Amino acid sequence: MDRQYALAFLTLPDVAPAEAIRIAAETGYSSVGLRLLPAAASGERPYPIMTDKAVLAEARAALAETGMRVGDVEIARLKPETKATDFRAFLDCAAALGAANILVAGDDTDHARLAQTFAAFAELAAAYGLTADLEFMPWTGVRNAAEAVAIVKAAGQANGGVLADALHWDRTGGRIEDLALIPPETIHYFQLCDAPAEYDPSDVGLIEIARGGRLLPGQGGIDLRAFVRALPETVPASIEIANVGFNASLSPRARAVQALAAAKAVIAAL
Repeated sequence: MDRQYALAFLTLPDVAPAEAIRIAAETGYSSVGLRLLPAAASGERPYPIMTDKAVLAEARAALAETGMRVGDVEIARLKPETKATDFRAFLDCAAALGAANILVAGDDTDHARLAQTFAAFAELAAAYGLTADLEFMPWTGVRNAAEAVAIVKAAGQANGGVLADALHWDRTGGRIEDLALIPPETIHYFQLCDAPAEYDPSDVGLIEIARGGRLLPGQGGIDLRAFVRALPETVPASIEIANVGFNASLSPRARAVQALAAAKAVIAAL
């Protein structure tokens, strides 16, 4: 079957949801990712789509007009004090958009507690028809694929998933064996980008690249062919190019076009 491609939020972080939806439809994507809640652990406010009914209505209208689907919505951060019910407004918005997946970050180093929180969150998300996909990131409480797999397994929820991001996989060692640990049925989508081979391994350095220094697939040092080969052929690839210079030098539409072309070129060469 043909690979499906999603336009991740961070590739077009500077446009309104309705515009991102229309650009994704015009440039050949199968779905689009939207951010509803902040990525930073603190200090940011919810995005307007969560607080302004007009923004949500415009996004829903764009979805209806274009036939575009919402793939993932971001970002549910699970902290030590988190209660699943804290996310009801988030889930209501996600359901109103017809989203499929939720990007989940684990900000709790107590993995027994985090597994319980994740289980409660995933159970609630299932009632909305959404998957809960735990992304491993080396500066968070879930640092690698093995930890994510263990937490999702302990949670025991059918809609629980593990989200592999090419950047974070590379920064945690880039081992195929780590991806092989992830049960295929828990992989609902994956994130694709490239990045410089040389990097600052501190948390600050890792976050800087993740949020503003990613490269188009094929332009960096990540073994993307090995990464993609290790993942199911049937799940979407979400193309996530967070790059400050890329954003400044090209229009949103041009970014979407270049990101999709680069991803397809890498995958065609497998």
